[in-house]
Order: sequence, then C-alpha cells, then structure tokens
Amino acid sequence: MPILTIIIVILVVGVILWLINRYIPMQRTIKSILNAVVIIVLVIWLLRVFGLLDSLQNITV
Repeated sequence: MPILTIIIVILVVGVILWLINRYIPMQRTIKSILNAVVIIVLVIWLLRVFGLLDSLQNITV
C-alpha cells in the first residue's frame, strides 16, 4: 500500500473525528470513548498495513 494512501486515510479519519467532536453535541465521556476506539482501530489497521500483526489476518469480521 502506498504511503500516500496511508497518509490520506489518517488525515480523513482525523478530520472526521474533529468534525464529530466539534459539531455533534455529546457528553465528554462519550466523546472520549469514541476517540479512543477510533484511535485504537486506526493503530491496529496501521500495524496490519505494515505487517506487524500478521496473526490478525486470519480473523474475519
């Protein structure tokens, strides 16, 4: 996967998260949980892209 694609995905996720945090009224705890979940999913995706988590390729969702 090209590095440009990875950077674009990170930027898009960041902008969407910023828009949700900025314009959708939610409790602070819900926003924190949402931010944590999105960041964890993004980190796991990045680890899979770079091949550091090969064992996750066998898991289907």
